[in-house]
Formats: sequence, structure tokens, C-alpha cells
Amino acid sequence: MNEMTKVTTAKDWASDQEVRWCPGCGDYAVLKAVQRTMPDLGVAREKTVFVSGIGCSSRFPYYMASYGFHTIHGRAPAFATGIKLANPELDVWVITGDGDALSIGGNHTMHVLRRNLDCQILLFNNEIYGLTKGQYSPTSRVGTRSPSTPFGSVDRPVTPCMFALGSGARFIARGIDVHKALPDVLKAAHAHKGASFVEIYQNCVVYNDDVFASFTERSVAQEKQLWLKPGEKMLFAGDTKGLALDSERLCLKIVEADDPSVIVHDPKNRGVAAMLIELPQGFPVALGVIYEDPAPTFESAVVEQNAAAASGKKADLQALVSKGQTWQVDKEPHAI
Repeated sequence: MNEMTKVTTAKDWASDQEVRWCPGCGDYAVLKAVQRTMPDLGVAREKTVFVSGIGCSSRFPYYMASYGFHTIHGRAPAFATGIKLANPELDVWVITGDGDALSIGGNHTMHVLRRNLDCQILLFNNEIYGLTKGQYSPTSRVGTRSPSTPFGSVDRPVTPCMFALGSGARFIARGIDVHKALPDVLKAAHAHKGASFVEIYQNCVVYNDDVFASFTERSVAQEKQLWLKPGEKMLFAGDTKGLALDSERLCLKIVEADDPSVIVHDPKNRGVAAMLIELPQGFPVALGVIYEDPAPTFESAVVEQNAAAASGKKADLQALVSKGQTWQVDKEPHAI
């Protein structure tokens, strides 16, 4: 923690605005997790910016006692890029949803990831459009019935983390809105230098309630959740089962925990990360930090390039204005 940074509490990060989400919405849990996490990061409120697009989750900046921008649909990454380039010292967080980031904002999300802008991107995934009253979203499952798909969706859904991996993201993680481990995921994302992509499974109690119950319900959580930890074996089901590599089929398989082939999690292994992201039915859901392989950031390259371009030069506005073709207008304008 910077010695000049004031010590804060979760209450210091909560604004005076009334939180306006549906009762029981998973967004409340994520908000509290972020507010509890910020003091542990040792960051200053006046150097922190939350940027959002459009959607239920995009009300987030109003509820944080820091700087914030509630922007336009899908364009939060573009605003975040401008903010970070204008002042690289700022700590920038992008708050978005599955519709905002992967539909109209898919192009912007892709570019902020491949450029590796130093920011934290929290994608709230509830597999539905909540703000516009329950239409199916890019992550909705085949068969989802909604006002826009009354007979069931026939679209194959986007897998957010695979989208991020394909876009060149250098940090990919998953969490669950109400899980106690979410703050640890947020801390890991913040510690990463570059674009951190965190998919948060978020329950929409009104339009898509319990869509993640198959792995979030307490009765099945132990069996259906694989929380990854760097340098530790991939174990789940109360450490009775593990994942190993099926060398013949080049995919992952479930084995007993004492099997010597159980994989030790290496976040830099991109190939295994891809397998973890798309584990098939019958496997647990991979959670925590799935992939992390740092690379130079976009804004550091821009700052370095600008410094090199300005080296040895003197600022001269008159010379700049006079550069190139100029002319003098002598004729008086016509009277109106």
C-alpha cells in the first residue's frame, strides 16, 4: 500500500445513492464484494474510476464513492481506454453485462482485451437481458424462452471466457456473485498488470432465476465447482476427485484424487485454460483464475512512443500552425 494513500473501509467506498436493483438481484452481492475488496487493495478513491455501459449492472458507478462514468451501450471499453491514456495513474474498472459486452459491445470488448489496456473488466453474466425485460442475450442457452424467443432460442451461446481467450486476453477468471471467494478473484484481477477479464455468474431473480443452480446450489456446489489455485492440484468434490489430461483424446478427464496424473494448475498454460473454460456436461465448472500470462500494456506503449517522438523537440505552437501550406486572405467578406 502506498504510504500516502488514506486507509479506507468498505463504507468509505459506498456512495450516498439509493441502490436500485430488484430485491434479491445478484448485483447487490457483487457490489458488496467490490466495496469490501477496495480497502484491501490500498487504492485511493480519487484515483479510481468505474466505467459502465448500459444494463442493470451498469448502474454500478452510482453506488461507488469514487469517480465514475455511466456511458453508452457497449462502449465502456472505449471510454476506459481514453481515460487510461489521459491519465495512466488512474485505476480503471469496467462494469458490464453479457448483453452490453458481447452483443453491441463485442467489438469494443475484443479490442480492449487484445490491446491489453491496464484495467479490470467485470462481466456480470446472467444469460438474459434484464433491463429491457427478459429478452434472450448472447449467452442465453439453446431453448431459452423469452419475449424475443417465445418458442425457445436456437442460437448457440457465446462463452465469455473463450471469447476473451480468443481475443488475446492475458488474464481470465470466473466467480459467482454470492460466493465468499469472489473478493479473492477481484484481488487477483487487480494485481495483474494489463486487461483482467472476470466473468461473474450473476443470478437474475426476475427473468432467469436459478439458471446456474446446477452448480451453485449448496447441495451440489462441492461436486460441481472446481476452484483453481496456481501451483495446486485440480481437485474438487471435497478433494476426492481431480482432473487429468487424456493424452489420447487431448482433453481433460475426471480421475480419483490420488491418481498421480492429476494436473497441477499452471495459469500460463493456454491450452489447458481453453479446456477448463469449456469443460463438458458432467464436469465441474472451473472457477478462480483460469489463465494469466502478463504482457506489456497498451497505455505503457503509447506513453513510451509519445516520449520518444517528443524527445529533443521544443514545443512551438506558432511553428505548428505555420507548418505546411498557408495563405493570407485579403478580400473583405460580403456584407449581409
